[in-house]
Amino acid sequence: MFDLMTELPQGTATTPLLMTTKQAAKALTISERTLYSLTKSGAIPAVRLGPRGVRYDPQDLRSWIDAAKNRG
Repeated sequence: MFDLMTELPQGTATTPLLMTTKQAAKALTISERTLYSLTKSGAIPAVRLGPRGVRYDPQDLRSWIDAAKNRG
């Protein structure tokens, strides 16, 4: 499993500051479509890079996981 804070996607040399939609969905073990829905609803913040580029901060993903745990 992809650890949000320590592991790297294959082929990268440094820890990414931002993750692609594909990387973030894989890390959360959800589909990209579900991630888009969570982003659109505001549940998970995203960094917009132009009209189509979207990236995710691993710390935001961790915060979303922690909040989901607390909702129980």
